[in-house]
This record gives sequence, C-alpha cells and structure tokens, in this order.
Amino acid sequence: MTAVSPSPASTVPAFCEGIQYFGEASPEFEKYGATPVIGQGQSAIADPSDASAVYQTLLYADALRYLILQMTASKASGHPGGFASQAEAYAALVMLGYKNIMTEVGHHAPGFYCAMFLDRSLEAMGIATVQQLRDRFREKHGLLGHLSGYIPGILAPAGPLGQGQHFAMSAALLHPDKLFPFTVGDGGMGEPYPMSSMMHFHTAYPSATNFLPMLVWNGFSQEHHSMVSLQSNEAMTAYWQGNGFEEVVLVDAKDFDDQDQPGAYVDSTAFSFAQRLAFTQAVLVAVDKAAQSALGGRLTVFIIKQLKGAGVHARGAKSHNLYAQHTLDNPDIVSALKQRALSIAAWELIRTNCERASGGPAAKTVVTESVLPLADLGTLPLEEYAIGGDPKVSTTVMGRIVAAVGQADPKFVVTNADGNEASGIANINQALKINHPTTDPLYNQQPGGQVYEPLSEDACAGLAAGLTLMGSRTLWCSYESFAINGLPIWQTVTQAMAELRRPTPSTITLFTAGALEQGRNGWTHQRPEIEAYFGAMMRNGNVFPLFPPDANSIQICYDWALTTHNKGIVITASKSPLPLRVTFEQAQQALQEGAVVLQEILSTESPDAKKVVFAVVGDMTLIPVFEAAAHLEAEGLSVRIVSVVNPRRLYRPQDVAWETCSESDGRFLDNAGFDRLFAGDALIGVTGGASNMLEPVMLRSTSKRDTFAWKRGETTASPGELMAYNSLTAELLAKRALELVH
Repeated sequence: MTAVSPSPASTVPAFCEGIQYFGEASPEFEKYGATPVIGQGQSAIADPSDASAVYQTLLYADALRYLILQMTASKASGHPGGFASQAEAYAALVMLGYKNIMTEVGHHAPGFYCAMFLDRSLEAMGIATVQQLRDRFREKHGLLGHLSGYIPGILAPAGPLGQGQHFAMSAALLHPDKLFPFTVGDGGMGEPYPMSSMMHFHTAYPSATNFLPMLVWNGFSQEHHSMVSLQSNEAMTAYWQGNGFEEVVLVDAKDFDDQDQPGAYVDSTAFSFAQRLAFTQAVLVAVDKAAQSALGGRLTVFIIKQLKGAGVHARGAKSHNLYAQHTLDNPDIVSALKQRALSIAAWELIRTNCERASGGPAAKTVVTESVLPLADLGTLPLEEYAIGGDPKVSTTVMGRIVAAVGQADPKFVVTNADGNEASGIANINQALKINHPTTDPLYNQQPGGQVYEPLSEDACAGLAAGLTLMGSRTLWCSYESFAINGLPIWQTVTQAMAELRRPTPSTITLFTAGALEQGRNGWTHQRPEIEAYFGAMMRNGNVFPLFPPDANSIQICYDWALTTHNKGIVITASKSPLPLRVTFEQAQQALQEGAVVLQEILSTESPDAKKVVFAVVGDMTLIPVFEAAAHLEAEGLSVRIVSVVNPRRLYRPQDVAWETCSESDGRFLDNAGFDRLFAGDALIGVTGGASNMLEPVMLRSTSKRDTFAWKRGETTASPGELMAYNSLTAELLAKRALELVH
C-alpha cells in the first residue's frame, strides 16, 4: 500500500490523531468497504464466508499490526512480533462477536491494547487518540508492558507462561454460555502445566468445553526457533488429539502462499491481495468452526500457522522485541508502517465494526467488567471452644466451616493436590465430594463434586486463584512443603487484584502439614521457606499471611477472610491436636491488631524484674516457648508470650504499599499498641518458618532482640527433635533471653 500525506486535519477523525502515515484505499474498497459489515444494532458478522466480512476482517488485522508497531516504536520498546503473526485470528474472533479473549502470552500485550483502543475500551482510562495510546504505553498509570487487571476490557493478567489456560477455564466454568478463547504461543508449549491442567479440568468438568486454546504456531520463541518448529502439521494435530482434543482446526498460511517464500512458516502480508483475502477467509471460517465446536461441547483447539513477525519490522525471533534503535525514525519501522498504512475511510470503518462487535466495547461487555453475584452464606457454624479444654485439630475445625460455605454456595470450589484427608480436613471431602468421574463413596468422590483434586499444585492454585479473579469464592488447600509449585499464579492473581477495577472475593489458602509435623518424611516435606515468599509479598499491601494459634482463632481468621475483597490471604495451621489458647474475642483482637498476648507472667520477686517478650509465629512453635517461659519465671524474670497472628498489621503504614491497592486496607497497629504488646527488656522472635515473617516486629522494636527461626530440614522421629535440630528448644530460648537481659 502506498503511503500518502495526511489529509487536512478537519477530515481526520479525532481518534486518528497521532497516526504517522495514512495510505491509499485498498483494492475494491468501494465495493467491500463502503458499509460496515457489522450493522447498526448487530454484534457480529452474519456470514464468515461473506466477501465484505472477509475484506473488513483483513483491514482490521492490518490496523492491529499498524498500531502495534507505531505504539511500541514510539517508546522503542515492547513486543510486536508474536501478536502480529496471528492478527487475522484475533480479528476473526472480534468480527464473529467474541471479546472475552485472554492470553497465555504476556508479550501479546501490545496487540490487546490496540484492540481495546479500537473498540473504545481505553477511553475509560483517558486514552481516546492514537497519540495518547503512544504516550501512555509502558508508562506509570498507563499501558503496562504486560497485561494486568488495571486495563479496561482485559479479562486477566499475563506475564509468566503457563498461566493463561487457568483463567480461561475458570471463566468458562462460571459462564457456560460464553466462549473464552486464549492465545498460546508455540514458544510456551514447553511449559509443563498447560496441557496437563486442561486434561484434568476436562475430566472433572467434561461439559465445560467453552474455553478455546488458540495456538500461535509461528516457528519461533523469544530469541530462537521454538522447540516445535520442525513438527509437521500432522504431528501437531496428533499431539493435541493425543491429549484429548476432539477437534483440531488448523490453518497454515503456507497453503496460500503465491510468493514462493522458503521454509514451513510464511508471512501472509507478503501475498498478493487476492491471496491475503483467501487466507483471511480460511481463518475466519476456521475460527467460526472452532468456536461453534467449543460452544457445542467438543474440546477444541484452533491453530494458526504463520511466520512470527508477519507484517511488522522484522521476521522470526528478530521481530519479538524492539531495541533502542527501533524508534519511529528507524528505516525498518518506517518501511513497515508505510506498508501497513490504511486510508482514513478504512480507519473509520474498522472503528465502527470494533465498537459494534459483541454489543459494545469490551470494557462494557466482557464478564470481568461486572461483579459476579454471590450466594448468601448466611450465618456460618462457628463454635467457640473453652480454653483449657481438650486439644483440637485446627484444620478439622476450619474444615467444618468450609463445608458450610460450599453447601451455601454451589459455585464454591476447594482445590487440593489429593491430600485433604492427610491434612485433617477429610470433613471437606465428606461434605462437598471430590469431583471425579468414578463414583466411590469410600473415597467421597463423584461427578460434580466441589473438591477439585489434580496432583499438580499449579493446577490447584490456578483454578482456585483464577475463579476468584473471575469473581467466585474458592479455597486452595496444600501442604506447606509443596505449595511453592503453585505460588507463581497465586502471586500473579493477588498482584492483579491490587490493581483491579472491581471488587472480587479474596483468594484464600489453607496450608497445612508444616515442617514440624513432617519429621519422618525428611527435608523433602519440610519447606517452610515458603513463608519468606509471603513475608516479602506483605509489603505489596494486599497480602495477609495469618497464623492462628489454635482452633478458635482459625475460625475467626477464615470468617474474616470470607468478608474481604481483592486480597491474598494465607492461613497456615497444623493438623495436630493442639491446646486452645484464645477466645473468639481475643482472636478478633489478634486479627485486627496483628497479635495477642497469650500469657503474662509478672515476677513475684521484684516489681523491677527484667521482662522478656516472646513474639511467636505459628502454633506448634508455642510449645517450647511456654516451656522457656517457665524456666525464666523460675529465674525471677517477667515474661510475656505474644502470638503473632496477622503480621501485616504490625508494619508501619509507610512500610507497605497499601494505599495503591484496590479495596485498600490501611489498618496498622499504632505505636502505643505495639509497645503494649512487645515492649520489654528483651524481645525474642520465634518462628518455625522463615525469619522475615517477623520483620514487622523486629523493625519496630527498640529492645535488645534476637530471632530463632527455621534453618533446614532433617529426618527426625518427632517434632521436638526437629525443633532441636533448628535450635528451637526451651533451653536455648531461655538461655538467650537471660543473655539479653543481663
């Protein structure tokens, strides 16, 4: 297409301000582009084989390529190549009326932003012109380098590979009448989780086929050829079929090439205009077929095979990223923009189709732009146990409440890697049933159950976190040792929730079987370092690790978590019977102030006796601390034992980015309250996990202080022996306390 000088400003639509080059009208524009193919009051094209629909879909694909390249080149930064290689497929989805589109590929972000611009979604964040699109790309409070929950019309974040399918499956489960396509790149097919998670999901929810993987098979990864670049079409089809996909719809640009391009991967933008239309028609018809198949109950994948970088500044992996030299004055950028330049009339036509598709801008129509109605939980069956009564298993007590939540809310899902019974929460399985194709009462399993049990922690965390992001309630249960395998997507979702433009239920976890309970299993089952992950995340502002010391406090913690929005709440508790230490009222205080005093021993020998304060994270770690307190009391010291339940409350407000969070929580314990709990002559922090969970206390304390924390795992016969291996003994605690006060 020949680039020409812009027309007088009075003839250029306002949204086109900032477009660098306009072009002449495409061939036969008067015949196929005179009228928007999506008419007034319509939400999709009527016939994917209609010549005008094909023609206008191709114009839309070129508009996406043009905007992607101009936007990224305006900052000489960003990723144009991957999305460009499937622009026809994305354009086909929109023209067919589908806008609930997600991605597995954070590097596709520029394409999604340009699509949101063209349908006017970005006007909700003050981006109404191409110039503003350019200005706000990769800027604070603008269009982030990768997708986030901050952008209007974008359903889910995208950054780390291996996550997008979880969001699509979650949305599909909650909205069975809608299609949720998601793009996945061949460079990301090496991730171990996507295929296995889709297979487990399909086995558990065989009717939820309304998610549609859109494989962008372009031959290249980020910096080199993809590992599947040598596969034949037949082998790729067989791979998906072998993993349970009933319908594999593949369109190969090579079949339409009339320019004798070498290799298996070709660029459709180099074809003659007639062949470009033929290729676009094939994509449009194939996408329609795949969408109808997925909505019709068949597990389906759509594959578009086209060279990476089709229609932008470079081809192959070289098109993946822009570098400092790729400014708007760079010859390669200028040449590509001029080749993709569209006429003013074409831009107006494309804008109209995009606005009308799917009933309006994505920012007003996609499922994540409104709050999902939730079932009323009523009054939950909390039961307060008498302090000093028979020891209780905290997890089992919480399990009873979890069961009640599931019985009141049919959308509620509990995920666990096949270990609820081992975690003392068999009562959850008994009440809600494991979702399994084999009915067996002995194992509490049946089709349609509310407990989702893949063996992959990524799949557990993915569905649980994805459902909460989409607006539903969930609980992810895991052994503390293994949860690390699911944390990347949980972290992604909690970060997205901090930016989200709507309230959604917090993503809640229950981590059990801590290191101290796993002595005989050795270090493979002793990984409390995971707490360092949450310790760091607390500063984000919306992450709340909770450490209830007993069966009363765990009920209060979970009850509170259910009332919150846009937060990541981690409940860590033992599966062993432990003493009851606090009332409901004290547990509420601990939740709101961060900690609660469990024991205050005042010296009977002298009112001026030195005071030792223990700040304790966890429940089993309290056992040696109470023993140490008895030793110190015998030495004539005063002792206070404080259970740190909600350490996030113990930071100072300036330590945490709470004010930047959606549904922000700015409650922190003031200095007077902190001194009431932790002031003394010596302070000893004690945790069976990572030491940085005690940072809020150590940061504020002015006492002489020290920390006792987990060091490493070992095979032992008892929790006491394992604690001794990590210096968590009453003798060593008391000894250090005496050293600090003398």
